[in-house]
Amino acid sequence: QVHEYLRSKLCSLYENDCIFDKFECCWNGKDSVVMTGSYNNFYRMIDRDHCQDLTLEASRENCKPLSILKPRKVCTGGKRQKDEISVDSLDFDKKILHTAWHPLDNIIAVATTNNLYIYQEY
Repeated sequence: QVHEYLRSKLCSLYENDCIFDKFECCWNGKDSVVMTGSYNNFYRMIDRDHCQDLTLEASRENCKPLSILKPRKVCTGGKRQKDEISVDSLDFDKKILHTAWHPLDNIIAVATTNNLYIYQEY
């Protein structure tokens, strides 16, 4: 279940043709982690070995050198926690459709509408 939080938004996605968006998937060099894009400039990583997932955001605020990326959590209803974002406030015009992972190193590239972000593990 990669984009489960979007289930309640299927009608909205269909009405504005976002239902036809195709998010690329890529794998790390060991084939243990899958990465794909999402809406609101989010991208998701799923660790197949440990059955864990992580949502991160590509933005200018967190692209400073040596900055640590903070996981994001999407709240689907009810009260939301301090660091959560509501599914109702997702921007469907901001999307990451293209992702790439270096085959040997922990370097990833994610492309938004008009920006390319490259992240490297230190």
